[in-house]
Amino acid sequence: MKATKENMSNIATPWLKNYGDVPFNLDYPEGSMSDRVLEIAETYPKQTALSFMGKDISYSKLREMIEVTAKAFIAIGVRAGDRVTVCLPNVPQAIYCLYALNRIGAIASMIHPLSAEGEIVFYLNEVNSDCVITLNQFYDKFVEVQKERPIKKLIICGVVEELKPLMAVGFALTQGRSLPKIPNKPNIIRWPDFVARGRSARLSDYAVKRKPEDPAVILFSGGTTGVTKGIVLSNLNFNALAMQTAAMAHAPVVGSKMLAAMPIFHGFGLGVCIHTMLAVGGQSILVPRFDVKSYAGLIKKNRPNYIAGVPTLYEALTRTDYLDGVVLDCLLGVFSGGDSLSIELKKKIDKYLDEHGSPIHVREGYGTTECVTASCLTPYNQEREGSIGLPYPDTYYKICEPGTVEELPYGKEGEICLTGPTVMLEYLNHPVETAGTLVRHTDGHIWLHTGDLGLMDADGFIYFKQRLKRMIVTSGYNVYPSQLENIFDAHEFVQMSCVIGVPDPYKIQKTKAYVVLKAGVPANDETREALFDYCRKNIAKYAIPYEIEFREALPKTLVGKVAYTVLEAETAEKEKLADEEKAPATV
Repeated sequence: MKATKENMSNIATPWLKNYGDVPFNLDYPEGSMSDRVLEIAETYPKQTALSFMGKDISYSKLREMIEVTAKAFIAIGVRAGDRVTVCLPNVPQAIYCLYALNRIGAIASMIHPLSAEGEIVFYLNEVNSDCVITLNQFYDKFVEVQKERPIKKLIICGVVEELKPLMAVGFALTQGRSLPKIPNKPNIIRWPDFVARGRSARLSDYAVKRKPEDPAVILFSGGTTGVTKGIVLSNLNFNALAMQTAAMAHAPVVGSKMLAAMPIFHGFGLGVCIHTMLAVGGQSILVPRFDVKSYAGLIKKNRPNYIAGVPTLYEALTRTDYLDGVVLDCLLGVFSGGDSLSIELKKKIDKYLDEHGSPIHVREGYGTTECVTASCLTPYNQEREGSIGLPYPDTYYKICEPGTVEELPYGKEGEICLTGPTVMLEYLNHPVETAGTLVRHTDGHIWLHTGDLGLMDADGFIYFKQRLKRMIVTSGYNVYPSQLENIFDAHEFVQMSCVIGVPDPYKIQKTKAYVVLKAGVPANDETREALFDYCRKNIAKYAIPYEIEFREALPKTLVGKVAYTVLEAETAEKEKLADEEKAPATV
């Protein structure tokens, strides 16, 4: 049953009142993700679809590369239903592969290229993937991965292959010198050879017709339980998100430019910065690696209409002088997501935008990977302090008593639940967790129980409060303490560990580890450095603790659990005292 103005009038009335002329219900494409993008490519063939390090790629070229790459996958044996791992940053090859796999009915499993070897092995096993695409700079990592998990086809591409000729020469003479040598092995295919196979393939009926509800992409997240799981998302999930986001932008998207700094393996990056733009005729300016100086440079040079990022990205931008004197009157939308935006940081960002001549302020969104990314956004025409806004079209929120389907009244804090066309299909291989997260309520709809606490006011505005489950968000990434503790506890030096999140002005939170060593292991710098070396091999870079503190024992609750809240309080007090000591004396 589709929720409409008629059968959900209690929600529709405040929504329409507060969102003006944004449609309450939308129509969505009937086909797949690639169907939609290829349709747009036919409509706007000469328009720029992608921009990468100064090189523009038209929609007609994008269409050509999607078709060639699709044939290449068929040529190496990939078939409909196969799961292929895309381990790439924001480079054109990642876009070609995503839509090419979708074109032939295969499923793209998107993973972080900076993941540790052990994490990659887990991802490959979880989705049963035998084919991987990655950058040449990560080849050595996959040498280690293949010792535990054989890979039948390893496609190696490089940044240089997508650069303008002059820039490619410069890259080869500088950064190219430090790249690992790629050996000639039967299972290794270099990108130029891979593309050549696609161009020479004599195929006419390689495309597979997919339905909106068919699986298209797998993204990894800890979900609401803190256990890493593959989130299976459909063609409809992504196409609906694209139409919703474009409608919520309330500004022209066709022909506009978005700075795509959020990574393609992240729901925010893939769903908003890439697919939304390509599904409606916009341009994505690909940012393969973020640093504030180059990001500011791209804003100066390209004058994008839309930028999207996590709060730490904007916080970094406001602390630099790289945009001094630059007028940002080109902006039509500035969106923040991936983590909660504090009231004070929003004020700081808005002040920065005002000082640079921006006609708009930052708009905060909320969502989970279980619904691709954003499903709620602050309105274009008003702000309400502390609110994450109103739901997307065709998306409905309710606040329930945690652990139940009982809806709470306005103003009462409970678990945020939502339903709509972007809600995932399932957690791959985790039926119990799926059943606990996707719950049919008495109204007949399947509702996603987010595991987050919040409330709704009488006008339908949503307010995020905190996460029900213990989780750390650092630079927009979810980090689950239990996973890190499992890694620490597996080390021969460690008796017990506890990982907590510590407030950080730049990352929002950073991780800290408390470790109880086994008897006889010295609590010295050598031991600490050995543990850090271990972390670098087994934990993604963004999740590695900034500090490892040794303890003789960890505090416990009355029922014997480690009292991590006690450690959080102790650390907060310690950080506060340290800040006071750094503060200049006043007279």
